[in-house]
Amino acid sequence: MDAPATLLRQSVSTLGRVVIARVEPEVDGGRFPIKRTVGERVRVSAEIFADGHDKLGAVLLYRAAEESVWREEEMRLLDNDRWEAQFRVELLGRYRYTIGGWVDAFGTWSAGLEKNFAAGQDVAIDIAIGAELVQGAADRARAGDSQKLAEFARKLKRLGVEEANAAVKLALSSELALLMKRNRDESASTRYEKELEAVVDPEKARFSAWYEMFPRSCTSDASRHGTFRSCIERLSYVAEMGFDVLYLPPIHPIGRTERKGKNNTLNAAPGDPGSPWAIGGDEGGHKDIHPELGTLADLKELQRRARELDMDLALDLAYQCSPDHPYVREHREWFRARPDGTVQYAENPPKKYQDIYPFDFENEHAPELWEELKSVVAYWAEQGIRIFRVDNPHTKPFAFWEWLIGRVKQEYPDVIFLSEAFTRPAVMYRLAKLGFTQSYTYFAWKNTSSELTQYFTELTQTGVREYFRANVWPNTPDILNAYLQNGGRAAFMSRLILAATLGANYGIYGPAFELGENLPMRQGSEEYLHSEKYEIRVWDLRNPQSLKDLIASVNAIRRAHPALQRDGTLKFHPTDNQQLIAYSKVSKEAADMLLMVVNLDPHNAQSGWVSVTTEEFGIGAEESYQVQDLLTEAQYVWHGPRNFVQLNPSMPAHIFRVRPTG
Repeated sequence: MDAPATLLRQSVSTLGRVVIARVEPEVDGGRFPIKRTVGERVRVSAEIFADGHDKLGAVLLYRAAEESVWREEEMRLLDNDRWEAQFRVELLGRYRYTIGGWVDAFGTWSAGLEKNFAAGQDVAIDIAIGAELVQGAADRARAGDSQKLAEFARKLKRLGVEEANAAVKLALSSELALLMKRNRDESASTRYEKELEAVVDPEKARFSAWYEMFPRSCTSDASRHGTFRSCIERLSYVAEMGFDVLYLPPIHPIGRTERKGKNNTLNAAPGDPGSPWAIGGDEGGHKDIHPELGTLADLKELQRRARELDMDLALDLAYQCSPDHPYVREHREWFRARPDGTVQYAENPPKKYQDIYPFDFENEHAPELWEELKSVVAYWAEQGIRIFRVDNPHTKPFAFWEWLIGRVKQEYPDVIFLSEAFTRPAVMYRLAKLGFTQSYTYFAWKNTSSELTQYFTELTQTGVREYFRANVWPNTPDILNAYLQNGGRAAFMSRLILAATLGANYGIYGPAFELGENLPMRQGSEEYLHSEKYEIRVWDLRNPQSLKDLIASVNAIRRAHPALQRDGTLKFHPTDNQQLIAYSKVSKEAADMLLMVVNLDPHNAQSGWVSVTTEEFGIGAEESYQVQDLLTEAQYVWHGPRNFVQLNPSMPAHIFRVRPTG
């Protein structure tokens, strides 16, 4: 036989008629995994079709990465060639999933048989064809199924001649259909050409409330450095507000060379503590603790006491060094040298950071550097730390992060990495795809209804949601936006409620936030005056103007209502006043429906009409329903899709629980 004929015969013998396309979720053609947390479902859909009019079958195949056997979920046809199925992820780590599809010869035959018999046609030949299909399945089935299928085939042959009614009833029985499906012919089935992946993280990756606190400011005297032991005394304060992650800026020794003074001045005065991000000194580096904070044993005691209050400790991971860091002395090759022989310090023109040396990730010694930096994470993970806020990851190579996070999570799959990258969207999204568990957002600079609606719709209702988990912060030690500077108490209240209800993950930098710290270093600056980054601050936690009680109420609402514990159901609703923003979140499983309305004007009362599609709450368009404000306990009866609200700066938001009046 000539070569073309041989090729044609091979093509026909391996004919895969089914096409599987447009699979979702699939990030960048399968280059990156999607993200889920333990217990969540992965809903997978695809276009599945073939030539002709034969019936098709399809299964969703999935397994944990360490498993060798695929599990199956039957896919169902939605409409227009779109099929869907889902599976639940139950283990930390990685899952793989793909799709298989086939021409369902038995299903096609049984459907044709039913139509022909209903039309009064002679179906003897149809029954004989079916018997052959069943016998074929018996020949490839295992012992138990093989015997049952062979018996079905014999009965079909006999009844096809003797009694058509009985033969058709037998052919269309659910037992035979199940046996045939279980023993289908796989030889001509199509497997999607990619095995896709899902990274499965702990539940806290999906739902968390962070509180950032400088441990050195846990003191009643600015001349006395706070310690881990004094932080323990403040744990109940943080816990009473309902936070479950306590994040500490860098806890390592701080360099003295080029140390920054108060308000980021170039010359530190005696006693100035310097910036915690200028890591490293004679006392050690990234695996060491600032001696004025205490010891490793003190840190572990802080961690233990925090866990008793249902809080996890998060540490800052900042890959940079002060000029005094042991790495600078022992591994000069890990840093970029300038022509005059000095080490290149960090710059973000016109800003200069003479107290910080960045690493050089690209020179010939990079492999050793990468391994050492990975060992930093491993060291703290060994001490029980599982959450890291990563400083400026966008200034380090993408390849480094993909390598480091992948390696770390092989050994510690419960580790959470929060990306602090306020940069271009493509870069932020790339870091998330590479493995960062959560990511800071642009929320601090989205202040109007249209800005918030557009941005959070992108984050939660597009493909971005498959890999980018937002962690929403109204302020940080670096960010005091103009809205907070100028809006007074109401601005802090509304931004808190927005952050905590728009995002299942959110955080605040305190006590600056709850105490309404709003003085910038200078006009037009987002830097705090008397920033804690450069000095020890004493905070009056008993200040009667503190938002502590409101924060506690909001966090209690978040914990009590599953609707706020995920972001996927976020939906915005029209208002006739752009100073009002309305949005909802729903948990159908928990029958939990919440509607938030926030006044974005911190200076004036605002009112208007909010329009909702009541059917989305399971309420008829003409039915009355109850809305209970979970912040004030006030209750109202609403009717129909359009209702009136008015919000004053004294309480600039509603968090409504929506329930049918019955």
